[in-house]
This record gives sequence, structure tokens and C-alpha cells, in this order.
Amino acid sequence: MLYFVIKCALSGIIIAAVSEIAKRSPAFAALIVSLPLLSLLSFLWLWHDTGDAERIAGVAESTFWFVLPSLPLFLILPALLRAGVGFWPSLAAGCAVTIALYFLTAWMLSKFGIRL
Repeated sequence: MLYFVIKCALSGIIIAAVSEIAKRSPAFAALIVSLPLLSLLSFLWLWHDTGDAERIAGVAESTFWFVLPSLPLFLILPALLRAGVGFWPSLAAGCAVTIALYFLTAWMLSKFGIRL
């Protein structure tokens, strides 16, 4: 149980730190967020928990494929916000497009024999 609390605390501290840094320097916060810190931590936790290299390889490969359809969110959100659309509707639209692209990506990859 303590291990789980440590994992949650460390992950939460990173998220909280980035949100605080963003108040002072949006560009620096974006740089930190763009680093695959969450993925790296997930690989570390998974390795510690299972020692299963094949499982980590699968997570890493699937992460690559799911990053691609998530990228438009980072263009849709600022475009809608700058067009005067409210934060919540802009975020919802970006998330909806991302979810649709996730399904489209998984479907397209399945046509090439890649299972996520």
C-alpha cells in the first residue's frame, strides 16, 4: 500500500509542479509536459512491479501509436480559445476529436495487423 501511495504522490507532485510553473512560464511548463515523464514513470513502475520486458515493450509501442492521434488536441484547443470559444467547450471539442482519432487509429492499424 505504501508503494502505491508513493507512486501516486510522485506522479501528483509532477502534475502540480507543472501547473505552478505554467503560471510563471507557459513555455517552460510546456517543455516539461512534452517530456515523456509519465511514460517513463509508468515504465519504471511496471518494471518494478513485473520485470516483464515484453509488457513494457508493448506499452511503449502502443503509447507511440496513441500519441499521434492526440496531437491535434494541442492545435484545436488554442485555436478555439483564440476564436473566443469558452474553455470547457474548447476542451470538450479537443477531447472529442482526440477520442474519435483514437478509434480511427486503432481501426486503421488493425487493418495492417497492428493490435493495440
